[in-house]
Formats: sequence, C-alpha cells, structure tokens
Amino acid sequence: MKTIEIRAAAARDFEQICALNRAVALHTSTMDGPRLVELHALCCYHKVGMVDGSVAAFLLAMRSDAPYQNENFAWFERRYKRFIYVDRVVVSGNHRGLRLGSLLYEDLFQHARTEGISLVTCEFNTVPPNEPSRAFHAKFGFTEQGRRWLADGTKQVSMQAVKI
Repeated sequence: MKTIEIRAAAARDFEQICALNRAVALHTSTMDGPRLVELHALCCYHKVGMVDGSVAAFLLAMRSDAPYQNENFAWFERRYKRFIYVDRVVVSGNHRGLRLGSLLYEDLFQHARTEGISLVTCEFNTVPPNEPSRAFHAKFGFTEQGRRWLADGTKQVSMQAVKI
C-alpha cells in the first residue's frame, strides 16, 4: 500500500517539481528553477502530492489579485473580478490512477472556499490536444469560456472555469 500525502510545496521539492514539469512541457510550458521560484512567490496555493515520500504531483495557482504577467491569466482578469487561476497541475506518469490530481483539486477547492472565492479557472491545450486534461477538468465541472491561439498559432488552449 502506497503512502499518499498532500502538503505545501517547499524549496526542497523544487528540483522534483521542475523534473515533473519537464516531462509534460508540451502541455504546460517550460519552467526551470528560477522561474519556479518566481511563480511560487506569486501563488496563493502551491502543494505537492507525495507518494512514499517522493514528489509525484503538484498544483500551482494564483489569486486574481496576484501581479502575474501571463496572457492566459490576463484573459481571465479581463472577464472576472475574483478567481483562483490554476497555472499548472502535473501528475507523474508513473503515479497516475492514485487520484493525486483529484486530491489536489479537492484541496484547492477547499482553499478557495476558505478564501471566499467561488470561481476557479484554468486552461488546457486543444491543439495539440490534451485529452487527459480535458476529461479530468470535465469531471470537476469546468466548462469552456473561450479559446486562444498561442505560440504564433501553433498552440490553442481552451479557457475553462468552474463555480464551486
């Protein structure tokens, strides 16, 4: 039986977080150590999913009042007054099926409720398609609010939101 724990991310986790992100950078975006330090400083929620003492998943999110310079975040800012934006959620391919992503989202939703925030936003790729992310977010009730083309027209994202 595997030991699973959700806890706050710490600097000692950053190397493993960056490694997890590198494995899925096509669907998220690149993130090295200095960039992770920047994002961590901006976030209202940054937790890891641990399996037997190792980082196997992470979720990083910002509140709508964060000074985050990001086109997708700005898209939501123009439309909604108060929200939490999921910048990225990543689960190790070796640890899929353990509900780590679901546990992180359930914990994030509880955090949002505690903060009095009723809207959570995110985006995922439609070009190239990220079907696992689409299905995962649909399970939590996220619905499409619009689409955006990025990276000189080589990547399209579905802008998603859910009221909690």
